Amino acid sequence: MHEPEILKLASGKVAEAVEEQRVIYVFGSGHSAILCEELFYRAGGMAAVSPIFVPDLLLANGAVRSSRVERLNGYAKTFMESESIGPGDLVFVISTSGRNGVPLDVAAIAKERGAYVIGLTSKSFSQSQPSRHSSGLRLTDIVSLSIDNFCPVGDGCLTMKDGAAFEPASTIIGGVILHTIFAGAVRILEEKGVECPIFASGNIEGGAAANLRLLEQYKNRIPLYR
Repeated sequence: MHEPEILKLASGKVAEAVEEQRVIYVFGSGHSAILCEELFYRAGGMAAVSPIFVPDLLLANGAVRSSRVERLNGYAKTFMESESIGPGDLVFVISTSGRNGVPLDVAAIAKERGAYVIGLTSKSFSQSQPSRHSSGLRLTDIVSLSIDNFCPVGDGCLTMKDGAAFEPASTIIGGVILHTIFAGAVRILEEKGVECPIFASGNIEGGAAANLRLLEQYKNRIPLYR
C-alpha cells in the first residue's frame, strides 16, 4: 500500500474504535512521548485517547535515564500489566528508530492480547541500525500496520558543512501524520452520523461544561481523567 492508503486505513481503525465505544491507546518514550501528549486532552482533540505514560521513560524525570530504560528488554511488562488492552482494541506505538526494547515489547504485548497495533516509525532509520530487541525484530516487524514518517537516519533533516545532521523532524512530521489520521476518522464518523467525542477549548464560554461531560463518559476507562 502507498502512504495515503495506509493513513486512510488508520483513520478507519480510529473511527471504528470510537464507534465501538473503545479507547485508543498511544505509547512512546523520550521525545516520542510528546506525540502522545499531543493527542491527549486538548482542544479540538479526541477524548477517547488514553496515553501510556511511564515516569521512567519521560524526559522530565531524567533524560539520560529515559534513554537507558527504553532499551531494556522485558521492562514493558512492569507497566503493561496494568493497561486494560484486549481483543479489538487499538494501540499506537511511536518510535522513530523502531529498534529499542520497550516500544517493541509494548507492541508485542498489545498484539498478543488481540489489539490492532499501528506503529509510527522511520523505516530507513530502523533498517540502517541493528535491533536492540532480543528477538532481532524491529517495530515494523511486529505491528499490524506500519506508518513511515520518512525521517532520515539520526532524525536530523538539515546538514552542517562538516556533515553533522541537525534539526530533528520526527516530532513535527509525526504530529502532522497523527492529526491527519484522526481528522480522517472524524470525517468518517460524521458521514456515518456517529457523534465524535471532541474536546472544546476550556477557554471559550461553555467549553469547560461540555468537556466535563466527556470526562465523565471516559473517566472509568482513562485513568488520567479521574
